Amino acid sequence: MSVLVYAENQSGKFKKSTYEVVSYAREVADKLKQKLIADSINSKETNLLSNYGPDKIIEYNNPLLNDFTLQNYSSIISDCAKSECASLVVLSSTADSKYLAPSLSVNLDAGLASNVVSIPESFSPLTIRRSCFTNKAFNLTILKSETNIICVSNNSYGVKENKSKAEIISKKIAVNQDKIKIESKNKSSGAISIADADIVVSGGRGLKGPENWYLVENLASALGAAMACSKPVSDMGWRPHSEHVGQTGKPVASNLYIAIGISGAIQHLAGINASKVKVVINNDPEAPFFKAADYGIVGDAFDVVPKLTETLKAFKSS
Repeated sequence: MSVLVYAENQSGKFKKSTYEVVSYAREVADKLKQKLIADSINSKETNLLSNYGPDKIIEYNNPLLNDFTLQNYSSIISDCAKSECASLVVLSSTADSKYLAPSLSVNLDAGLASNVVSIPESFSPLTIRRSCFTNKAFNLTILKSETNIICVSNNSYGVKENKSKAEIISKKIAVNQDKIKIESKNKSSGAISIADADIVVSGGRGLKGPENWYLVENLASALGAAMACSKPVSDMGWRPHSEHVGQTGKPVASNLYIAIGISGAIQHLAGINASKVKVVINNDPEAPFFKAADYGIVGDAFDVVPKLTETLKAFKSS
């Protein structure tokens, strides 16, 4: 028996969430006293996975696999899980992995738990702690299938180096032309992706116009953070939709989330509630965001944010 982890990449390169999920799977495999197998598809950095503890890395290569499609990826990972006798398949909580997990569950006749936030409480039966109710509560889910699948929430475990002498096996695999054809891709131009960011600085309508977005940019630069925005901001065209966070946009599970000029609609709070520390800057003391925030500053963003940015720059330089 083994634990299989899917090492997802983007354009051939691994993201932080991949290293986190491999780190998580290493600890689970140790507790189960099973080997950890990492499954990598068309990556340019497969050897880097050995820094996080797998016993064996299987890489599949085919130009037709450069773009993620459910049919081919699900087939490859399912076949690998069967050939390696995987008792547990571990994935991250990216959009692709969440799309992939139900298909794997059907192919493997496996139990499935998403939004997993910690190492299993028990392995007999497999008992998983998961976030629920838009990250406002937790539940314990029991999986009793012979094979099970879990998706680990971003930033819930952390990245832990554990260098290993992993055996790397390369396989050239024949795949069928997928029924789905990808015509084009639109990528976010931000230097730091929202999904992988430890810190996210987000702006709302309180900034009054796109010309004032420099407040968010400067603070994000000082913190090494990703930039985000509320839905109205992206709807008005101030910022690209790729930066829209919330229940109807991208979910955020950062260690620190700073909201500037965002009132805190229910849909926005639902999408960012998994962030560990939430800070709000707003001139309206009755803004709903203050009830959800860990820290709040009542004040004009045009006064508060520049002072905060300069203080952070001075602190970093010292």
